[in-house]
Amino acid sequence: MKEAYFKWYSPNLSKEIEMLVFGHAGQPLLLFPTSMGSFHENKDMGLIESARWYIEQGLITIYCPDSIDKDSFYNKHIHPTHRIANHVGYDKMICHEIVEKVKKNTPSNKVVLAGCSFGAYHAANFAFKHPGYVNHLFCMGGVFNIKTFMDSFYNNDIFYNNPEDYLQGLNDYELWNMDIALGTSNWDICFDANLKLSKILKEKNIPHWLDIKQNREHDWPVWKEMFPHYLSRIKF
Repeated sequence: MKEAYFKWYSPNLSKEIEMLVFGHAGQPLLLFPTSMGSFHENKDMGLIESARWYIEQGLITIYCPDSIDKDSFYNKHIHPTHRIANHVGYDKMICHEIVEKVKKNTPSNKVVLAGCSFGAYHAANFAFKHPGYVNHLFCMGGVFNIKTFMDSFYNNDIFYNNPEDYLQGLNDYELWNMDIALGTSNWDICFDANLKLSKILKEKNIPHWLDIKQNREHDWPVWKEMFPHYLSRIKF
């Protein structure tokens, strides 16, 4: 399984970003880390290994970018205005410095997005904001509301990065063309968050699969089961 390391200076973040890439061909897939996770977390926790067959067969190439959660949502030393502004910069970095480049590697000119826990937020938020760039969205144990990070502060940037708020008003036809899987469990601490997002999608008649496992914890073992299963949904 081919593995490559990249490091570059991001003009959108004014800092260096690191990323691991797994694979040599196939559909590009961006896989976000969990809360404050690093670019190598998904490898360290075995999620990349769970997708080994797809990678070695040249069906997918997985891009694992770093997070900046410590500078945005989890930075209690700065005002919420600056927390969300830092996240907006991260969204621009993902869009302009990664997605717009790697999506050219596929006939569909789109990418797959995936993530576990808070990584699922990053995947879903990007997919819903930029549906023309995304053909599959795989969320595992996701949370989709960022208001708890903002100390009761609220502005337009928070609204437009909080899927539970802005999704109801979206009408981009690409949303109805996206394959969406929401993986959770009745024991998942994010179970209610997945039910709520599924309800919003259902009310808009946006096709999606709410995959509810039974008696599984919010942790890597179930995500490592979900991930290769969801990859089988991709039309190679």
